[in-house]
Amino acid sequence: MGAVVAVIGGGYGGAAVAKALDAETDVVLIEPKDAFVHSAGALRALVQPDWAGNMFFPYDRLLRRGTVVRERAVSVDPGGVTLASGGRVDADFVVLASGSGYPFPAKMDTDSSDEGLARLRAAHDELAGAQRVLIAGAGPVGLELAGEIKAVWPDKHVVIVDPAERLVEGFMPELREELHRQLDALGVELSLGTALAEQPPVEPGRAKTFDVATTGGAITADIWFRCYGVRTNADYLADGRVAVRTPQGRVRVTETLNVEGHDRIYAIGDVTDLAEAKMAANAMKHAEVVAQNIIAQARGERPTAVYRPSPVPAILLPLGPNGGVGQAPSPDGPSLLPAEVISEYKGRELLVGRFAELFGTA
Repeated sequence: MGAVVAVIGGGYGGAAVAKALDAETDVVLIEPKDAFVHSAGALRALVQPDWAGNMFFPYDRLLRRGTVVRERAVSVDPGGVTLASGGRVDADFVVLASGSGYPFPAKMDTDSSDEGLARLRAAHDELAGAQRVLIAGAGPVGLELAGEIKAVWPDKHVVIVDPAERLVEGFMPELREELHRQLDALGVELSLGTALAEQPPVEPGRAKTFDVATTGGAITADIWFRCYGVRTNADYLADGRVAVRTPQGRVRVTETLNVEGHDRIYAIGDVTDLAEAKMAANAMKHAEVVAQNIIAQARGERPTAVYRPSPVPAILLPLGPNGGVGQAPSPDGPSLLPAEVISEYKGRELLVGRFAELFGTA
């Protein structure tokens, strides 16, 4: 019997760490969803429902030895995890990988892949009939959604509002200029420094013509989408037994990605308080570090792998299958990635092949 590792959450980081630990430990992956959701594909699935099947990967081939428990964690302690059913997973190590929630359609709001597909198809039908689209939030999700809509329906009027004065703060000015250039070419209207004075009178993703007041005047639209409001999924830590969460709901970690004060509890991905963008790629890098450390400890060795956030933030921001812009670290500082590179790496396929490999469906 090897060391038992309970992994809470089967998203990007959780699935990767469970797979990396599977050969050398007894992994129990605790995840309420019936399939892994490749959220990077959600906006493409909204505009092209035939593509939506590419987003969902069943967990049944992820692990050879380990088990997947379709449950929700309700509390954690150094000896394991208590489940919503009242059951318990006793474990030598625990990995907190529960990720974050985000408004639909960027992330699914259901644990059922069939329901998720049905929600996407219904929202697609509503969007298809709407001529004027309002997107609240000009972060990467709002921009990507605008690009996807314009790639399928170039004649729809798309307006993005955001209280921020500038796009994607923290990245190089050339990236911002290139984004503005491509958005102009697509005919996307950007209303920066503009806040909604009220919530639109219709729920997001529903087609119904409405007027909404903003700090820059009224906007008339036929449908709207909310592209702001990340929420960390960590209610199971509310009892404070393992960690006191930050005001953002995250947990403090050491450079080995241990939860502060615990040598056998780790955290990865969006639940960590690391000063970096909350991105799938980062969660998967965390997974590598944590897997190395747990394997070392299971063999009776010291955990020595450390994680240091990159001083240069990276981003791949597609605007539809063929557009977009990015930034990558290089020895001389940040370098700008043009549309053709973004399309090749992410825009065309949205990394589906990589996850087909991870989940054994390739």
